[in-house]
Amino acid sequence: MIAVARFSVALADAAHFESQLAASLDAFAACAGYVDGEYGQNLDDLTLWSLVTRWENVGSYRRALSNNNVKMNAIPTLALAIDEPGAYERPYSE
Repeated sequence: MIAVARFSVALADAAHFESQLAASLDAFAACAGYVDGEYGQNLDDLTLWSLVTRWENVGSYRRALSNNNVKMNAIPTLALAIDEPGAYERPYSE
């Protein structure tokens, strides 16, 4: 499953916010079921950022959100996300 969070961040706060995203990824990476993740700044609107993580399954992602390290280092950042659905699952193909 893929978790996508988008953020709107003032340009003056970009450097600090990038460090928050890096800390979020580090916290997630230590959790069971984490596959990989990345963050980036939008090329057309530099105030927009995204954090994308990939997980073995939705249960792994949900358990990670309860992890104490994630609560301390990622949840405060995720709380700043644009309010929109962010969990995606690849369609099964046979």
